[in-house]
Amino acid sequence: MAGRIEDYALIGDMQTAALVCRDGSVDWLCLPRFDSHAVFAGLLGTEEHGFWRVGPAGPADAEPAPADRRRYQGDSLILESEWDTPRGTVRVTDFMPPRDGAPQLIRIVEGVSGRVRMRSSLRMRFSYGRIVPWVHKVGDRTVAVAGPDSVWLDTDAETHGKDLTTYSDFTVTPGDRITLTLSWQPSHKEPPALPDPEGSLAATAEFWREWVDHCTYHGPYREAVVRSLITLKALTYAPTGGIVAAPTTSLPEEIGGVRNWDYRYTWLRDAAITLSSMLRTGYREEARAWRDWLLRAVAGDPENLQIMYGIAGERELGEAELDWLPGYENSCPVRVGNGAANQLQLDVYGEVTEALHLAHMTGLSRNDYASLLQIKLINYLEKHWDQPDEGIWEVRGPRRHFVHSKVMAWVAVDRTIKLIESGDADGPLERWQALRDEIHHDVCEKGYDKERNTFTQSYGSKELDASLLLIPQMGFLPPDDKRVIGTIEAIQRELSTEDGFVLRYPTAGEEAGVDGLEGDEGAFLACSFWLADDLAMIGRVDEARTLFEKLLSLRNDLGLLAEEWDPRLQRQVGNFPQAFSHVPLIDTALRLTASGAYGG
Repeated sequence: MAGRIEDYALIGDMQTAALVCRDGSVDWLCLPRFDSHAVFAGLLGTEEHGFWRVGPAGPADAEPAPADRRRYQGDSLILESEWDTPRGTVRVTDFMPPRDGAPQLIRIVEGVSGRVRMRSSLRMRFSYGRIVPWVHKVGDRTVAVAGPDSVWLDTDAETHGKDLTTYSDFTVTPGDRITLTLSWQPSHKEPPALPDPEGSLAATAEFWREWVDHCTYHGPYREAVVRSLITLKALTYAPTGGIVAAPTTSLPEEIGGVRNWDYRYTWLRDAAITLSSMLRTGYREEARAWRDWLLRAVAGDPENLQIMYGIAGERELGEAELDWLPGYENSCPVRVGNGAANQLQLDVYGEVTEALHLAHMTGLSRNDYASLLQIKLINYLEKHWDQPDEGIWEVRGPRRHFVHSKVMAWVAVDRTIKLIESGDADGPLERWQALRDEIHHDVCEKGYDKERNTFTQSYGSKELDASLLLIPQMGFLPPDDKRVIGTIEAIQRELSTEDGFVLRYPTAGEEAGVDGLEGDEGAFLACSFWLADDLAMIGRVDEARTLFEKLLSLRNDLGLLAEEWDPRLQRQVGNFPQAFSHVPLIDTALRLTASGAYGG
């Protein structure tokens, strides 16, 4: 049985990622890319769907013991887990070295004290747990082959097969180090090179040391900010610069529910706000790589901007259900691909334009095609901004005139006007100034409820939406505007949980609501950070700090956040770890630090 979502640690090599549970079990790993088929899919099913556990050996009928301690080795993605047993203490170090060649997952077992009996249980199941591979020996190496894929196990320990599982049993004493390495390779190619676990460990530690040294944030929340930045780096596909929203699919927004989606793609919105955080903390190279990815992804058809693409810029992300997987804690269906890729979400034009504007303002080297793209996007918006769309939350109900979408259309036009005024682009300045005024007037007239003194989710609706919290952050209205303050207070009254966390919008329980889906969901962590930001902006800095630090307390012991928090079950839910949670954590920390709103 899979652990709780917050029981998992992330390791990765900037091309794919693995989730390691407290009991030493790798329950999720896609090879060779984030969006490839999983070879370990136990996270979304049972052990029959693939896992790799390394930990102290125990009775055959006993549940594997969780580690007594675990931590990342400094500011890195090198995971150390320690078990205290009656016979001694043992440490397992898990990591994936940044790569040019075959992807590797390396596990080093080290005796700390006493004499500890260990067991490695490796059950590889290709195609998301569906296919049992052909496992055989090639010299001292063990290889599993299924169709185009092969995975090679290299270890110091003896191995044997039983019940379609590969086992290694060994004992460690102080100073002993036993290594186990999995390497992926296309099955038609020569075997991958023999691994060098100790050399790879040193190189991986050095990689993260050098990368973290570029961080320019040195405020009171540095630990949380750096861990979030490392997580965002881990979600970046190094060969192209694309950024996945999360490395998982179908971790539920409601345990047992149907709101289960594949997040292993590049949402322009998520990637754009990630770019913003990277730029503001000193990571210009990542920003440049993402901009280059964007220009390639939209090349040839910028007017038909998709809300998401594959990590190499792929456009076709067809959605399917994997009916042989029961889902995380029986939350089904399990989905791969994402049908929302073809939705109309006008806010994306604003997020992309804001990211390009920030890159320009922070001195990222000029790219003429980026400026041309920005002009093309506004040419499209000029004709389509007044259409209904599916909005930021990708509703699967009817299209609406979502207020946030109109606000972000305004942002796109406003930032492009600034680009033209700077002399770095040509465009119909006066016409677009008039367009900017028209959109602003439209939103204030049709998206604002005068009686309740709040903006609403969509034109003519009474519902609220947490995306309205971005109105002052985007500069649409100043923070001290009574309509902004009224909206913040209305969201606190109507969309906040007892703990003060924020729901995205009202859901309808058993009936399909505004989003066209059944069931409920947890408090959305990004929205809760947005509220903390807004509270700081309107001068309620103590309240902002309290909320922010309460949000920090929701992170797991390794500093990681999923998409949502279930206030009823008091646990994380949704895909994990989630870029859209870690980015606003960074942004709020920066804002609170700038305002001096922190204790001590």
